Amino acid sequence: MSEHAIKVEHLTKQFNGFIAVDKVSFSVNTGELFGLLGPNGAGKTTTINMLSTLLKATSGYGEVAGFDISKNKDDIRHSIGVVFQEPALDTKLTGRENLEFHAMMYGIGKEERQKRIKQVLELVELTDKAKVLVEKYSGGMKRRLEIARGLIHKPKVLFLDEPTLGLDAQTRRNIWDYIKKLNKESGVTIILTTHYMEEADYLCHRVAIMDYGKFVAMDTPARLKDILGGDVVSMEVDGNAEALMAQIKSFAWVKNMTRHDETLSLTMEKGERRIPELIRAAQKIGVNVTCVHLRKPSLEDVFLHFTGRTIRGEEAGQNDRHRQMIIRRAHAR
Repeated sequence: MSEHAIKVEHLTKQFNGFIAVDKVSFSVNTGELFGLLGPNGAGKTTTINMLSTLLKATSGYGEVAGFDISKNKDDIRHSIGVVFQEPALDTKLTGRENLEFHAMMYGIGKEERQKRIKQVLELVELTDKAKVLVEKYSGGMKRRLEIARGLIHKPKVLFLDEPTLGLDAQTRRNIWDYIKKLNKESGVTIILTTHYMEEADYLCHRVAIMDYGKFVAMDTPARLKDILGGDVVSMEVDGNAEALMAQIKSFAWVKNMTRHDETLSLTMEKGERRIPELIRAAQKIGVNVTCVHLRKPSLEDVFLHFTGRTIRGEEAGQNDRHRQMIIRRAHAR
């Protein structure tokens, strides 16, 4: 078995001159759980669609399960499972019937088909709901069934595109546990896209952070957070934030500083001991500190560090929304 389940070199996708994915290069080890993390419109889904042969790359090279994405499409499609963002189940069929139909499409014989359906239903804990119409399933149950369907033909690589999008927090956490269990017990290589920081942190062995079609950082979640070093102190200020930033820059113990509206995020060692000094510095120049928060670095801080902005979709600016619109239109064609 090859060491790498996925190999990508300078993979690029353009839509009428618009660059959605810009010369990305990476590899995913066999059995690894790898995440593409980034805001809406960053190029995550476009990357997945090229690797799963749904989109043709403009340039660059991609290999999945040992097959070239431009030359061996049928081989790749038999080697992968895909769970899309949008639900793709037949709600008028039962859970078992959905799996039966999918397995038949892959040419799996009746005896083997029944065996695999039993296995995947047990894996996602839907055995007792197998004869229930999918229209009666909860959102979390539908997602689990889609994951089961993606596994029915024993793929070498499973693509999960925003697997918990639209689910409530508790259901999302349950799906995380199923994905972890699946990766551990079956050994299937998983590549998932997400814009949830905590999802990437909890699930992934390694993460590539995407922004505007490029990778801005790639490593284990722990190492990415270690890039910042120390604690993160967030201060909400009322007054001249620029003047306070100029003052803070003179402190040698402040490793990194970013501003988002009226909130300053500072990275430093022993943050709890430095907070009084920061407040005194603000008071000296007449700036009022209205709130202080101390925490360990998160992947949100890493994204902010590399891009100068937050990842949250609701905070996307006009350029981000324009980019998302172009990509959605291109995918819809």
